[in-house]
Amino acid sequence: MKTIIQNINKAFDHRIRLGIMSVLMVNESADFSTLKELLGVTDGNLASHAKALENENYIVVEKQFIGKKPNTSYKATEAGRKAFREHIDALEKLIQKS
Repeated sequence: MKTIIQNINKAFDHRIRLGIMSVLMVNESADFSTLKELLGVTDGNLASHAKALENENYIVVEKQFIGKKPNTSYKATEAGRKAFREHIDALEKLIQKS
């Protein structure tokens, strides 16, 4: 028997990870500064939550230099997009059942 919360993904439990994925679902990529500003988080919080999503292979991290300044950008992987859509679908089903 399937439970109503079966497809809710623990990787997206935290609001910062949910925010990162939400931004990346509607943008091809986002850099560290943009995510930090949009989500209103500290450097450390953003870095640790991005690392958690990277470890799940839900995002890829690209580091480069623009001039002499380092730039880190993030992109959602196809697996990350699929997992996030399933997570959102599961939340919508849960809300509809309530």
